[in-house]
Amino acid sequence: MNKQPADRTETISAFYVMAILERAKELERQGRDVIHMEIGEPDFLTPRTITDASIAYLEAGNVKYTPAAGLSELRASIAKFYRDRYGVTVDDERISITPGASGAFLLALGASLNAGEKVLMSDPCYPCNSNFVKFLGGRAQTIPVDACSDFQLNSALIEKHWSSDCKGAVIASPSNPTGTVIAPDVLRQAIETVHERNGVFYSDEIYHGLVYDGNDAVSALEYSPDVFVINSFSKYFGMTGWRVGWLIVPEAYAEVVEKLAQNIFIATASHSQYAALAAFDTATLDELEKRRLEFQKRRDFLYGQLHDLGFILPAKPDGAFYIYADCSRFTDDSYRFALDLLEAEGVAVTPGKDFGVNQAERFIRFAYTTSIERMGEAMARLARFIGEK
Repeated sequence: MNKQPADRTETISAFYVMAILERAKELERQGRDVIHMEIGEPDFLTPRTITDASIAYLEAGNVKYTPAAGLSELRASIAKFYRDRYGVTVDDERISITPGASGAFLLALGASLNAGEKVLMSDPCYPCNSNFVKFLGGRAQTIPVDACSDFQLNSALIEKHWSSDCKGAVIASPSNPTGTVIAPDVLRQAIETVHERNGVFYSDEIYHGLVYDGNDAVSALEYSPDVFVINSFSKYFGMTGWRVGWLIVPEAYAEVVEKLAQNIFIATASHSQYAALAAFDTATLDELEKRRLEFQKRRDFLYGQLHDLGFILPAKPDGAFYIYADCSRFTDDSYRFALDLLEAEGVAVTPGKDFGVNQAERFIRFAYTTSIERMGEAMARLARFIGEK
């Protein structure tokens, strides 16, 4: 038996934060108190309306496959959500229900990307996006970005780095790890630049809904129907473990995406889809708005605390639930800093090297997915750790 892993696995990077999480869990088993600010998972419970919908479906007992593209009722609810929130019309046939945003990305790239073609994306960015491209035989070209462009790609950067073997570009807004939101005109110009080159535009919108200070995130669909939009019930709707998301595709791709879904997934878990039907209920949306306001309070608290401790904060996040902080005043190795902080003080954070190579050693991502009280304790521990270095 040949036990050599497939060649494609050599290009796939691991999550460094998983080593931190594993060690954090081990410390907890030993009786240590660990404050988790490393994983992008809200601490709120799934809204009760959503859980009740799933329980009712399960108790009926008729738990069967759904169509590969998902429940027709859920696709219609998503289409209505886009009409109400963004003022855009999306045919149900262009919507596929997927096993989380990861499933949506695999379908979008699988339907459009050929082996050897390049996809442009920012550095820093969510690492799975580049790994998906590599897994499918493409090449991820990451472009260094900083506070000057709100840590986002823009038309000028896309034009500068575009080449004949480019397939398209990915923009995530609000972004992970920086929490920045791309300006509407900048998004529109980026889409136009990609389309002028006959490229494909992929819009990662999984943190939509989690935007602060009276701002909002615009959807790429507001500027073109010929884009791939990836979204999820995980973040704003608080359904991480349910593993359900959606993909909106250009009309020309609807049939091939459904064919891929049939073969790769068969269907997204039916109980998760029936649960997600309740995500758009008025009672659910009211609860989610309260949680959004709480996240804004947490952001303001953490931002102020990190600033006072001496971290350099290049951009105040407009959305998501992360702060990407420059820790170079305290270390020249953010990964070692994260490991040592966990061991010394029981505070778990994510090092910059999980998100690329662009000044990764300078940055730490803090997730404000725990209470202000717990974050206050984490900041006290962090202050002690810095003071003892």
